[in-house]
Amino acid sequence: MNLPVPGLLAVLACSSVMLSLVRAAEPAVPAIFKDADLALGEKLIAEHKCSECHTRHMGGSGGDDIYNPRGRIQDAGGLRGMVEGCNTQLKLQMFPEEVTAVAAVLNKRHYRFSR
Repeated sequence: MNLPVPGLLAVLACSSVMLSLVRAAEPAVPAIFKDADLALGEKLIAEHKCSECHTRHMGGSGGDDIYNPRGRIQDAGGLRGMVEGCNTQLKLQMFPEEVTAVAAVLNKRHYRFSR
């Protein structure tokens, strides 16, 4: 590709704008969940039967209705704190990075906090 310098600059500028638009379209991930292992979180949610427990104790059908994004959890830190509460109360013995992984999955699926 033999572009004159002005043509090359135009291509680079267009590429930069396109990349910015793609990044803007991606949902923001809260800093607390930036390096979370989502596959691990999915595995732990299934292993600890989170949905079944929430259905038993909070009602609902076991589907998405057991999570209330408009409830008392207001941000990503609060969500992680609630998962830590389950970890402690139920003696699940999850490590901090596992708690974060579970909370990150719940955020991605249901809550969609950006901060």
